[in-house]
Amino acid sequence: MHIAVAGNIGCGKTTLTKMLAKHYGWEPRFESVEYNPYLADFYADMARWSFNLQVYFLNKRFKDVVEIGKSDKYIIQDRTIYEDARIFAPNLHDQGMMSDRDFDNYQDLFNLMMSLVKMPDLLIYVRASIPTLVAQIQKRARGYEQSMKIDYLQGLNDKYEAWIKEYKGKLLIVDGDTVKFGDNPEDFRWVTDHIDADLFGLFPFESDAQTGKEIN
Repeated sequence: MHIAVAGNIGCGKTTLTKMLAKHYGWEPRFESVEYNPYLADFYADMARWSFNLQVYFLNKRFKDVVEIGKSDKYIIQDRTIYEDARIFAPNLHDQGMMSDRDFDNYQDLFNLMMSLVKMPDLLIYVRASIPTLVAQIQKRARGYEQSMKIDYLQGLNDKYEAWIKEYKGKLLIVDGDTVKFGDNPEDFRWVTDHIDADLFGLFPFESDAQTGKEIN
């Protein structure tokens, strides 16, 4: 089974992936950051390195999705292949940091890949506002992220919301502004209750779909 965690930079998806992997005994697959040969160059000059970076991510994640599809294990993935093509590449293109030629080439490659793989059994989307994202980015203090502009993050958030609105698979939305799963055990239990309902047919507590908080 394939469970995927999606969300903007700094939303807490890696933290949630680790916590869920430990809680359920699932095998985690993490986004390659520390050993990415393009990432630091990209943040220094996005227009120059955007296509290289996105193709690198697409290649890595396609390999992961193919391997996950062949596995009989429960696997939880930190960031999906869809986010590269539906969020990050279009945002770079819209902001003039990826040429029309490169973007069209990238989309053709993505569409070919999508004809060969299936959607996750469950997508968990961690939604977070810009202040929450900025606070988390500053807290983890990755040097190459500190030059990131607010309009870049906002563009990503807008693209995420548009993508999620049209997403056709099984979906759980977690409000990263109010559901502090990394700090509050009750909030983490809210997440696991809803995963249990979605994947195993166990009923969670009644909840407010807008806030992600339980109704007493």
